[in-house]
Amino acid sequence: MTPKVAQKVVDFAFQKSQAAKRLEIGFFGGEPLLEFERVKLIVELIKNHPLYDKSKVIMSITSNGTIFNQEIANFMLSNGIIFCVSCDGPPQIQDVNRKYKNGKSSSAAVEKTIKKALQYFPFLPVNAVYSDQTLQYLPQTVDYLISLGVKNIYLNPDISAKWTQKHTEQFPEIYSALAEKYIQCYLQDKPKHISLIDNKITVILRGGYEPFERCQMGFSEFAFGTTGNMYPCERLVGLDDGKTNCLGNIMDDIIKPSTCKIVPSTATNTECNHCGLNGYCMNWCGCTNYHSTGKYDVVSAFMCAHERAIIEVAYQTIQKLQEKGVDLSHHIHGTPLINTLSDFGDHCNK
Repeated sequence: MTPKVAQKVVDFAFQKSQAAKRLEIGFFGGEPLLEFERVKLIVELIKNHPLYDKSKVIMSITSNGTIFNQEIANFMLSNGIIFCVSCDGPPQIQDVNRKYKNGKSSSAAVEKTIKKALQYFPFLPVNAVYSDQTLQYLPQTVDYLISLGVKNIYLNPDISAKWTQKHTEQFPEIYSALAEKYIQCYLQDKPKHISLIDNKITVILRGGYEPFERCQMGFSEFAFGTTGNMYPCERLVGLDDGKTNCLGNIMDDIIKPSTCKIVPSTATNTECNHCGLNGYCMNWCGCTNYHSTGKYDVVSAFMCAHERAIIEVAYQTIQKLQEKGVDLSHHIHGTPLINTLSDFGDHCNK
């Protein structure tokens, strides 16, 4: 991304978010740290912008974990940037979908990065993507990340994977196994943030998703390719062909109305309208729907089974923890992610 394009994107972000309480700017790839000098330049553009407010702007970098050093750590600490590493699990799981271009394993390099990064970022978020090929090993992935010292674990299904009914039938058992690990961590007074469980606990205790938690793609959430092509979500950039899901180019100052703005309200599936879990379900996630069904507002059988399983498991987890006298009020007073960001900020200020 050229400095000229970057400046236009930064200007757009600040103008669009003037009335918002928070502006989140994330660097994604590919691998953004391959262009570390360019990342530093863009961060300077952000911090030097007339509308920049340190208390309002949250910057993050999502890396595949193959690049990390002292200079990168110092830069992120000094600028209050959240560092997130993607790691799908131990070597035999990580290397299913994350080998180097030459076929070499990436697991050793990523494990080394996680261990080193945790010295600087105790609340380092680690994102594990699981697919139809690795679903059964999800509990093993959690064990592995915890063994490395990770406290902030994000588990996300590969929304473009070839999910079948056989896979979806496994969701309840596998998610229940995750919940048991989550419960044991709490009972040992060593709680971990495991996104699949934590996020649903928050939603259940609140009585459903708040409007600001729902999909904002094409409304207050945007993604930009290197040439300035604008998309409604980073998971819809794809090949960045300037056509599929593209809203226009930031350099042209012509942005098309987004057809996905209907998504934040509800999905159009008839069965969703009559489902008792509707308010607790992510059926409004436009990018997941698109990758699964080709429509922003049509939910797939995979998504339905996934959400039903994790909602039921989260509800059971709440009951078990409350029976043990565990206080879950911190889930109500701010989402787990917001709590994590607050902790991160406190750490940086120290």
